[in-house]
Amino acid sequence: MEAHKLWQFPIKEFHRIPRGLLGPGAYEMIGVEANKLGFKRCLVSTSGLRGTGIVEDIVGKIKYRDIDVVLYDKVESNPKDYNVMDMADLYTREKCDSFISIGGGSVTDATKGARIVVSHDGRNVNEFDGFNKSDNPNNPPHIAVNTTAGTGSETSWAYVITDTTSEKAPYKWLGMDENVPVTLSINDPVLHFSMPPDLTAFCGFDVLAHASEPYVSRIDFIPSLGSALLGIEMVAQNLRRAVYEPLNYEARLNMMYASYISAQAFNSGGLGIIHSISHAVSAFYDSHHGLNNAIALPRVWEYNMPTNYKRFRDIARAMGENVDGLSDVSAAERAIEAAIRLSKDVQIPANFTSVGEYTKSQVGKGRYAELGGPKIVGDERDVDRITKHVLGDGSTPGNARDCSYASVAPVVRHTLTGTY
Repeated sequence: MEAHKLWQFPIKEFHRIPRGLLGPGAYEMIGVEANKLGFKRCLVSTSGLRGTGIVEDIVGKIKYRDIDVVLYDKVESNPKDYNVMDMADLYTREKCDSFISIGGGSVTDATKGARIVVSHDGRNVNEFDGFNKSDNPNNPPHIAVNTTAGTGSETSWAYVITDTTSEKAPYKWLGMDENVPVTLSINDPVLHFSMPPDLTAFCGFDVLAHASEPYVSRIDFIPSLGSALLGIEMVAQNLRRAVYEPLNYEARLNMMYASYISAQAFNSGGLGIIHSISHAVSAFYDSHHGLNNAIALPRVWEYNMPTNYKRFRDIARAMGENVDGLSDVSAAERAIEAAIRLSKDVQIPANFTSVGEYTKSQVGKGRYAELGGPKIVGDERDVDRITKHVLGDGSTPGNARDCSYASVAPVVRHTLTGTY
C-alpha cells in the first residue's frame, strides 16, 4: 500500500441512513406514517410543484389524519440561507412540531437546515457549514417525500445551502451532520412522471456523479462500491428512456432506485470535484445542480482517471462498453466516451457558456443578475473564483486525485468553454 494513503482515511465511517418506503403507492402512506410519528401540526415545505397537483394531494392525505398543515412553498433551487431561516421562523411562529418536505433535493436540504436552526434556538444556518457542526440531536421529526431521481438527499446525511449574507457570500457550502438525516424517506416513482425531460436529464447526471465519485474516491469505502457500480449501470440503462419516455414506468422506477442507492454510496464513500465544481458554479450563477454535475462529469473523470485506471475500466463496463481485450488505460477511456455520448443523447449543453434557457432556470435572475448577467460568462475571472471555491469545498478532500490551483484551473476552464 502507498504510504501516503495510510494517513488519509485510515478509519472508514459508515453514516446512518433513515428508514425508507419505496415503490408505487408509497406516498399514499404519508398520512398514516405522520400519524404514527405523532405529528399534530406540521410544516409542509415545497418549491411549489405548481400544476402537478402533488402538493395538494399530499396535503389532503395529511389533513385527513387530523394533522394541521402550515405551508411554506418558497424554497428555491440551490436553497438559500434566507429560505432556511424563513422556514425556521415560520415553524416557530406557528408552533409546529414536525416537518414534511415535498420535492427534490433543494426542498429536502432546506428543510434539513431549518430543523438544525430550530433545534439551535434560531442560530443562522451558515454557522453549520462543515462536518458535524450541530450539537443538539433533538431536532424535529422530518418525513421527506422525494419527487425526483437526483440528489438522494432523503437518504443521506448531507445538505447543501447557498450563503447569500455572510462575508463569504456568494458561497455554496456542504454540511454533513449525523443529526440531519430525515426520520422517514418516501420514494414513489409515480411522483416522478411530471418531471420535464431537461430536469430529468440533469437529475440523472447528478445520480451518475453520486455513483461514480465514491467508486473512485480516495476514501475507498468497500461497502459503497457495489451500490456505486450498480448505480452507474442503472443510469446508463435507464436515463435515456426516462428522458424521452417520461411515462415509462420501468425507467422511472429504475432511476428512482439508482438515485437511492447512489446516494447511499456517497453517504459514506465520499464525493469529489464534480460536486465541488457544481457547487461553485451555482454559487455564482444559480444554475441547476444536476446540470452543473453533467457538464463537469466527463472533465473530472478525465482528470481523475490516471489515479485508478482499473476502477474506470469497471465504470466503462457498467456504462455498457465492451472492454474485453483492452488495456486498462484504453478501457478507462471508453468510460469517458460513454459519458460524453450519454450527455449528448440527453441534450446536456456542451459547456457552461453554452447553457441556454431550461425549465425553471434561475441563471442571471434575482440577486444573481448582478453577479454575471443573464448567461454564464466563462472568463478568467470565473476560472479564478470557481477554482478557489472548488479548493475550499467539502467534497474536494475525497477526490481521487490531489487538487491544487494549477491542476484544477484547466479543468474549470474546460467546463466553461471547452468542448468534446
